[in-house]
Amino acid sequence: MMVENLASPTPLHHTRPEFRKRVTTFFTSHRTLFTVLWIMAFLSVFIWQNDFVDQFSSFRKVEKMREMPKLRPVVFNLTDFGGVGDGVSLNTEAFEKAVFAISKLGRKGGGQLNVPAGNWLTAPFNLTSHMTLFLAEGAVILGIDDEKYWPLMPPLPSYGSGRERPGPRYGSLIHGQNLRDIVITGHNGTINGQGQSWWKKFRRKLLNYTRGPLVQIMWSRDILISNITLRDSPFWTLHPYNCKNITIRDMTILAPISEAPNTDGIDPDSCEDMLIEDSYISVGDDAIAIKSGWDQYGISYGRPSKNIYIRNLVVRSMVSAGISIGSEMSGGVSNVTVENVLIWDSRRAVRIKTAAGRGGYVKDITYRNLTFQNVRVGIVIKTDYNEHPNGEFDPKAVPVLQDISYTSIHGEGVRVPVRIHGSSDIPVRNVTFRDMSVGITYKKKHIFQCAYVEGRVIGSVYPAPCENLDLYDEHEQLVTKSASQNVSDIDYDF
Repeated sequence: MMVENLASPTPLHHTRPEFRKRVTTFFTSHRTLFTVLWIMAFLSVFIWQNDFVDQFSSFRKVEKMREMPKLRPVVFNLTDFGGVGDGVSLNTEAFEKAVFAISKLGRKGGGQLNVPAGNWLTAPFNLTSHMTLFLAEGAVILGIDDEKYWPLMPPLPSYGSGRERPGPRYGSLIHGQNLRDIVITGHNGTINGQGQSWWKKFRRKLLNYTRGPLVQIMWSRDILISNITLRDSPFWTLHPYNCKNITIRDMTILAPISEAPNTDGIDPDSCEDMLIEDSYISVGDDAIAIKSGWDQYGISYGRPSKNIYIRNLVVRSMVSAGISIGSEMSGGVSNVTVENVLIWDSRRAVRIKTAAGRGGYVKDITYRNLTFQNVRVGIVIKTDYNEHPNGEFDPKAVPVLQDISYTSIHGEGVRVPVRIHGSSDIPVRNVTFRDMSVGITYKKKHIFQCAYVEGRVIGSVYPAPCENLDLYDEHEQLVTKSASQNVSDIDYDF
């Protein structure tokens, strides 16, 4: 006689609801864990492929510090202080009175100065903290072109001398020191330095002091400059010096592409946490030049430029380079990303320039998605840029150049795509090229030129890279190890 087994399993159709309940409970209680694991897996792919950690953390740091400018509780018009926009009347006093009024409003959130349509001639004037300078459509601030109105200032402490002449230097048209919360913006109004007379006097050696920038802000933080045009600066156009948390966006910066000496577009100098984006720059020198002091003075001052993100630009420089680092980089430059940039009709596209005596370093530099159009030399690293403030520099103070990558570099009409000129004293280390295809105008053999450089080429790079670099396939497997990193095939004849 068979006895019913009371311990026999429950039929399958009875177990399914309980199973589903348990699965649902498990996934619900562990949803956060699965999400974290999925994100970690996703990020690990980027870490493996693109050294993503440094780039991502840098990007997040730059993006996190940006805030939309606050509306000011008080708004003034320049005409409230006697301003006359006829292009003839001098408005320096009106600007000074307006800035003084805003300086009293800091605890209330500051003030905005509206510059209406018109031509507002002025001598140099200073900004104050918690201030918005707003240029309406059709507004033009004109710098007076008589140097007797321009104040003299001490040399920058990290330069020890005027950049062009020993001793003092002229101040900037619009100036600020030790400020916080500065906004210069508008409806594409213009700040015009009327630099033509300055350029002529410089070429004729009629100036006793270094020319002044158009806009210079020093030892300040929380700065936004956007939606205006800067043009015809006497010297460097926009010069943030030893500043932190700077955003420059939606700008047009112009100067003649010849016979406008040293009219750099933007010169971040010993600056930290900076974003430059969505702008057009065509000037008579470097469109952007990242700096950090000059020889022994920069070494002693010791303020690097770091955490700088440059993206979405169209630039031109017939005299110098689209985007430069140096040559004054003695305090160091690190963690710079340059991406989505078109450099057209230029002498050089992207350049790092330095020399013995500079000291400092250039490291952790990423170039990504660059397009060269009608450029004489595409990528340049130069280690013999021998301009010095005086003969007191230490020739044994050599810079360190390392960890520099170039990814997705394309273009046409380029004479020499790459010229990396290291030396036995200043070798260039850990340079990476990946995904490069540049149409060339010369068919000479050595158009990818190298000297004293160590690094690697990953995957397809055209034209053929120099023999100094190791070759890897698309999967980053070593194909050919270089045996000639110190060989030089630099040819300045073309």
